[in-house]
Amino acid sequence: MTSTLNLPKPDGTLAPYALRGNAPASAAKASGRDFNRIAYSAAHVVAAPRAAVDPWLEAAIDWDATIAYRRHLWSLGLGVAEAMDTAQRGMGLDWPTSLELIRRSLEAAKDTPGALVACGCGTDHLAPEAARSLDDVIRAYEQQMEAIEALGGRLIIMASRALARVAKGPQDYRKVYGRILDQARQPVILHWLGEMFDPALAGYWGAPDIDAAMDTALAVIEAHAAKVDGIKISLLDKDKEIAMRRRLPQGVRMYTGDDFNYAELIAGDGVGQLPTHRHSDALLGIFDPIAAAASAALAELAEGNVERFHAILGPTVPLSRHIFQAPTRFYKTGVVFMAWLNGQQSHFTMVGGQQSARSLVHLAELFRLADAADLLQRPELAMHRMRTLLALHGIE
Repeated sequence: MTSTLNLPKPDGTLAPYALRGNAPASAAKASGRDFNRIAYSAAHVVAAPRAAVDPWLEAAIDWDATIAYRRHLWSLGLGVAEAMDTAQRGMGLDWPTSLELIRRSLEAAKDTPGALVACGCGTDHLAPEAARSLDDVIRAYEQQMEAIEALGGRLIIMASRALARVAKGPQDYRKVYGRILDQARQPVILHWLGEMFDPALAGYWGAPDIDAAMDTALAVIEAHAAKVDGIKISLLDKDKEIAMRRRLPQGVRMYTGDDFNYAELIAGDGVGQLPTHRHSDALLGIFDPIAAAASAALAELAEGNVERFHAILGPTVPLSRHIFQAPTRFYKTGVVFMAWLNGQQSHFTMVGGQQSARSLVHLAELFRLADAADLLQRPELAMHRMRTLLALHGIE
C-alpha cells in the first residue's frame, strides 16, 4: 500500500501527505514501572453501529468493545473516569445508560488488580428547564449518588446544568455542594467544567468572573476538605489552575483537566507550601486517544526523567489543542476518530451521530498531527482507514 494520501486543506484543495509512521512510545506497564502521579483517562464509549435505533434519539452501546477499551487503559496504568463528558454524557448518553456503563466498568475492574475507577455523578436526568428549586437539584444529585455508591463506586461530582439555571448566587452553590458532600461515603472529586466545554455552565459557582467563582469553590472545599479527594478544573487556563492549586487545603489534589497545557501542569513547578501544590495530577479527555504515550511519559517522570517525559508528551500537545479547538464540546469526535484509526474499534460511528460534528478538513489535520506525534499505533491500518474516509467524502 502506498504511504501517500491526498488530504484536504482549509482552502478546499488537496495536498499529498507522506506518512511518517514512526514507532509509537512504548507502554510503561510493559516494563513494570509505576507512576508518581494519579492519572485518570476520561474514557469514550463505543457505539453499536448495527443497532436498529435512531442515533440522534437513542444510545446503543457496544458493551464488549467499550469495556475492552477500559481494560486497555488499566493495562497502561491509567485510571478510568467513567461516564464523563468524554463518554458523551449529556450529548447522547443518558443517565440510565450511564449507570449501566458504570456498573459494567466496576465489575470489570474487579478482575484487574489496582484498577482505578471514579464515576460521574450529576443531575442530567433532570432537564434544566424542569428544575424549579435547589431542592430539585439536590434530589437529582442524591438519586445518582445513591445508585453509584450502591454499586461500590467512587464519585466525581459533575457540574450541573440544572444548578447553573436555578442558582441565584454563590450561597446556593455552597448549599447544594455542602448537602452532597456531607452525605458522600468516601472522598469525591469535584468537577468544574468551563463554558467552552458546555455553554450551559456559564457563570458556574455563582459568578461570571473566574477569580470570584474560584473563591466560592475553594470555600466549599475548605468547609468539607475531609470529603474532597480533589478538584478537576477544565478551564483551559493554566495560570488559573496553578493559582487555585496553591490554595488547596492539605490532602486535596488538583486534577488537571486542561487539554491545552497538561504536560507542564503535570510536570509541575516545584512551588507551593504542600507537595500537592507543586504539580497537578490528571483527569483528562486527551488521555483517551494518547493513552500509550501518556503512560510512557508518566513512567519516565516517576523515574525523574523530566526531559524524557516532555519529549514523549510534548509532541502530543498540538494534537490535543486541535482536538479540543472551539467549539470545544465537539472534541469527542476526535477522540473516537483516533480510536478508529488505531484499531481500538472497528468503525467511526458515535452515539448521537456525533461523528459528523467535525469536518473532513479537521479530521485530516488530526491525522497529520497524530502521525507527527508518533501516535498511530498501526500505521498501515490508519492509512487504510483514512483512505476509506476520504473515499466516503469523494476523494479517491
